[in-house]
Amino acid sequence: MPIFSKIGIIGAGISGIAAAKQLSQFHPMVFESSDSLGGVWKHCSFRTTKLQTPRCDYEFSDFPWTKRDNSSFPSYQEVLDYLYSYATSFDLLKFVKFNSKVVEIRFVGDRETTAEVGSFIGTGKPVWEVAVQTNQSEIVEWYSFEFLVVCTGKYGDEPKVPLFPQNKGPEVFRGKVMHSMEYSKLDEEGSVELVKDKKVAVVGYKKSAIDMAVECAEANQGPEGQACTMIIRTLHWTVPHYSIWGLPFYWFYSTRFSQFLHQRPNQGLLRTILCHFASPMRQGISKFIESYLAWKLPLRKYGLKPDHPFEEDYASCQMAILPESFFSEADKGKIMFKRASRWWFWEGGIEFEDNTRLEADVVLLSTGFDGKKKVRSILPDPFRSLLESPSGAMPLYRGTIHPFIPNMAFVGYVESVSNLHTAEIRCIWLARLLGGQFKLPSIEKMLEQTTTEMEIMRNTTRFYKRNCISTFSINHSDEICEEMGWSSWRKKNWFSEAFSAYNSRDYEQHKEDKA
Repeated sequence: MPIFSKIGIIGAGISGIAAAKQLSQFHPMVFESSDSLGGVWKHCSFRTTKLQTPRCDYEFSDFPWTKRDNSSFPSYQEVLDYLYSYATSFDLLKFVKFNSKVVEIRFVGDRETTAEVGSFIGTGKPVWEVAVQTNQSEIVEWYSFEFLVVCTGKYGDEPKVPLFPQNKGPEVFRGKVMHSMEYSKLDEEGSVELVKDKKVAVVGYKKSAIDMAVECAEANQGPEGQACTMIIRTLHWTVPHYSIWGLPFYWFYSTRFSQFLHQRPNQGLLRTILCHFASPMRQGISKFIESYLAWKLPLRKYGLKPDHPFEEDYASCQMAILPESFFSEADKGKIMFKRASRWWFWEGGIEFEDNTRLEADVVLLSTGFDGKKKVRSILPDPFRSLLESPSGAMPLYRGTIHPFIPNMAFVGYVESVSNLHTAEIRCIWLARLLGGQFKLPSIEKMLEQTTTEMEIMRNTTRFYKRNCISTFSINHSDEICEEMGWSSWRKKNWFSEAFSAYNSRDYEQHKEDKA
């Protein structure tokens, strides 16, 4: 017989722990396939990986960093320590079952009676059954829940590997091929040994690829050291720090005034007209930032200046923070660059569509992850087919609820400048939803909202197949607050409301209690 509980949570990364904290009144069970908290921070980080968000923009609303500043970027180990401190402080570890991998989910409820999300909470009627395998054991335990929160995330576990023509894949290559997920599991000695005095190719140009290239360059400083070549299909804007011509970066995108210039859901006719006339200002801001980056970084020298505006990378959450030594290693010849839209393997390395070849001993693939594949592998039909949409993004109301999947929530699938805050406020919202403090709108209204958000992405950036809300994140939080009965304006006065940066501390729950 299944073990019964009201709430089940899959995953104990940032999103899973935030969900456990906010849903603690229901005594949830949290299933974590590994032996540690942290998710991507534990299992997909390299020895040099740092947070891309300033420290004060990446913290829980009720648990500030011991040392708070907006100039430093914590290492992945500091982030893990912070997460464990948070979990310990709020006694969340008691909810977590480590080394417990969810291998199957079954729907056992009546879809008609579960049309209203959360309707079963407190009734003792199971909706989902979850099969859990512990420590690679062949024995599977079944659990039964009224509500299930999926926090498996978009990264880790399922590497995305390019497809190659027949007889031109990794099998013909004499060297070593490794995805960034495998690379992250190496200790410092193992990662250095892998690349030292080797000809290394790193495929990709986002954060993981950049970090691997720097680690490769640092390991090849001796006379026998070889250059690392980055193979780049699509260029993206990189930023050395959060200051543009001496001005704080948040002025451009993270204040209420700055986001007023951007299209947002439910904005009405007048706002639509204003956004149209604000287009030159948005373009001017993007050009202003681009001018600084072109001056500060040798982008033209190395052919790394993107053709698309900076705003498009910001709107799709693809802006990367550079390690300090990245271009200094390039100047020393330790990091080289090759633009290529198509490539494949030959026995000695990589061959490109222009018939040139690159000799390599090691090829490191920073080609991303397939987070939806993880969910599809455990979600039953017909629900797994509902995860797809024409836009490529998961159609989630408030980034959390799928209108057609009953008594289930997804946390950690929406991106922003601060994914921690994005996850936490949705968990606060979810806890109040399940506590009966408000109800969801009709399925038609939820679909209309998700469709509008996807259309905004399509209009804003060519990289629209992502759940990113960075250009309207404050408005997104406003609507969540209004649904919960909170005030949407979180600052002390109108000037701060308009021109100071928003972060998770603005959404402390005790502010509402005092009100």
